[in-house]
Amino acid sequence: MSGEFCTGRTIRLWACVAVAAASASALGIVAANATTSAWPGTNRNNLQADVRAVHAAGATGVLARVRTDAGDTVARAGFADLATRQPMPWKAYYRIGSTTKTFTAVVALQLAGEGRLGLSDSVERWLPGLVRGNGNDGSKITIENLLRQTSGLNDYDEQLPWVKQFTPEVFRRERFHAYEPQELVGMAMKNPPQWIPSSPGETRWGYSNTNYVLAGMIIEKVTGHALAQEINDRVIEPLGLGHTIVAGTSAYVPQPRAVAYTQFPGRSGLTDTSVFVPFPDAPLISTTADVNTFFRALMGGRLLRPAQLAQMKRTVEAKDLWDVEPGARYGLGIGWRPVSGCPGGVWSHGGTMPGFISDAGVTAGGRRAAAVSANTWRPADDRQDTQDEAMTRLIDRALCGTR
Repeated sequence: MSGEFCTGRTIRLWACVAVAAASASALGIVAANATTSAWPGTNRNNLQADVRAVHAAGATGVLARVRTDAGDTVARAGFADLATRQPMPWKAYYRIGSTTKTFTAVVALQLAGEGRLGLSDSVERWLPGLVRGNGNDGSKITIENLLRQTSGLNDYDEQLPWVKQFTPEVFRRERFHAYEPQELVGMAMKNPPQWIPSSPGETRWGYSNTNYVLAGMIIEKVTGHALAQEINDRVIEPLGLGHTIVAGTSAYVPQPRAVAYTQFPGRSGLTDTSVFVPFPDAPLISTTADVNTFFRALMGGRLLRPAQLAQMKRTVEAKDLWDVEPGARYGLGIGWRPVSGCPGGVWSHGGTMPGFISDAGVTAGGRRAAAVSANTWRPADDRQDTQDEAMTRLIDRALCGTR
């Protein structure tokens, strides 16, 4: 069973399983501190149409926000809660999943800029003896390999009990298990690597959440602080991200939020999967407004020195994503794709957690950002692919007026 990702757009945290279901609709749109832009992608009607398309593809509820220098345009469709038929809250919190990786990469690059670690440092230097066994060798893997997903390490998620037996019953039994980072790395070491990197500039690419578990552990070793504290002190507080939370071992998302729905294989209905303890590489909860603020600040040069931002933008081909994102590449904790209408392409990262699907993108200079969140996960179902593709189109049209 593959544990990397099941569809092209969103880099997957979980295993591929088959599901099916349906949802209802409610629509709304609002502009905050802005009027309709002349740019096609932030036209209210276009954004609403693109949100409806994500909803029609199978998402119970959808919320999207586009930010420019002129302000925000926001649209929603569907329901936050099928029982109450309440619409998606305009300021809904959601688990951002693997978008946390971009935050982690920023912290690592800041430390590199301060001379406290080197991107060419080996994993073995900072975490001696941790990555070994079955052909795995931490002395051959660098921090740069981890951040760019070129380490060749396997994903720990393939060993998770509720991924191996993907049912509502096993999920409920396991959802409060707080895994230690060392425990997850140990799971990944049960399998031989896909390859051994030939250099820090290795170009073979394979997405593995294990990479960012290790990156977080190295950050903690370098600083003597918890990863949560470093993300808070270096990113959340300086940017004033008042609605971004490092959940840690908390199983709950604060209000206002949508119910997170998952359809499990062989089940005709949706299961509420809102409550669970996140893994240490994906602990962040945020809002579309804060996510846009973060990505604009990142590409606008407010978080990294020029040299480190340039390092982040050095990419390799990510061919596994080309079915939905032709020409997609991956840098240090962030993806890139060419999009007609945006000369510098779109920088982005998505996230998937049980019941929470999201994507975010930003233009090369940080002037325009877009974030979208949906509250339904249908792994390996064709409708999930369609939903993911609709999210990509929404981001690209919002930023570049195309697709």
